[in-house]
Amino acid sequence: MALSAINRRRLATFKRNRRGYVAFWIFVALFIVTLFAEAISNDRPLIAYYKGELLFPVVVDYPETKFGGFLAVTQYRSSFIQNEIEDNGWIVWPLFRFSHQSVDTLLPGPAPTPPSWLMSAEENCARYPQGVDDPGCVLGNMHVLGTDDQGRDVLARLIYGFRISVLFGLTLTVLSSVIGVVAGAVQGYFGGWTDLIFQRFIEIWTSIPTLYLLLIISSILAPSFWVLLIILLLFSWVALVGVVRAEFLRGRNFEYVNAARALGVGNWTIMFRHLLPNAMVATITFMPFILGGSITTLTSLDFLGFGMPPGSPSLGELLAQGKNNLQAPWLGFTGFAVISVMLSLLVFAGEAVRDAFDPRKTFA
Repeated sequence: MALSAINRRRLATFKRNRRGYVAFWIFVALFIVTLFAEAISNDRPLIAYYKGELLFPVVVDYPETKFGGFLAVTQYRSSFIQNEIEDNGWIVWPLFRFSHQSVDTLLPGPAPTPPSWLMSAEENCARYPQGVDDPGCVLGNMHVLGTDDQGRDVLARLIYGFRISVLFGLTLTVLSSVIGVVAGAVQGYFGGWTDLIFQRFIEIWTSIPTLYLLLIISSILAPSFWVLLIILLLFSWVALVGVVRAEFLRGRNFEYVNAARALGVGNWTIMFRHLLPNAMVATITFMPFILGGSITTLTSLDFLGFGMPPGSPSLGELLAQGKNNLQAPWLGFTGFAVISVMLSLLVFAGEAVRDAFDPRKTFA
């Protein structure tokens, strides 16, 4: 579908902001890469060919009895399983052989351990049963960013944690934006008592301490992705109400709106077909910043221990580990660097979007 003239100018303005344009594509690329986290960092092989049968352990749970063992769950990092498969076929591993829950029991010292690149490849590979003869040990078995205090690979938890943070932020941003736009549209279009009652309700609603409510609910319900999403959604939808309300208050008495009313067009049709496109300019401008705020909120809750369930890959949990393990500075530095880069990319992209929808720059 061809873009309109104004949208072409907006796109050109967006591209002219080189910092924001590049930041947008870097963020998109990182997000797309983390969507395939299981294929990048996993303690299961991607593909295995065993006794004439093609297997996909990354998506299918095979019992160890299939490979001559006796356990219900196959431990593919076991030297027995690896030798059994390679003696009767072949195996393809991900780039990194650790999942976010994998615990390395062959660490050279007590966890947390420093990044593996601080030791030689021979020293790193010598700790594994296959030793330096394993062609994947130089990279696949190395803890590039070290391990946390439970012996889990930091890089793997970053990859999975980045994905969860962005998916949570996107879901919360989209849902809260939909509710906020509808609420602001109703307030601004109908005005009068509707607007007055809604405004008083929002003032009371936003005065409720969200953190205390989370503490109370977390003592009753087990925290999870959806529980956190619903709780935060109850309070985050008000972010766009004021902006949309102002746009509808300004446009509800325009001549084309009065003409539509005179022709018998329904209120909801006028609101969402004629007035909403004008309000969407401000909405889209604010969305990158709302996304950044949503990610920061989840990170803060995880840092305080009221976020995702224990064991979940989380950027906030990594920061908490850095605080609790000052003798392992790579934990805090890694978490700080990833969160800083992520939020910086979102801010730069948001600035570019803001410039793209600014009429003073679009029509310059």
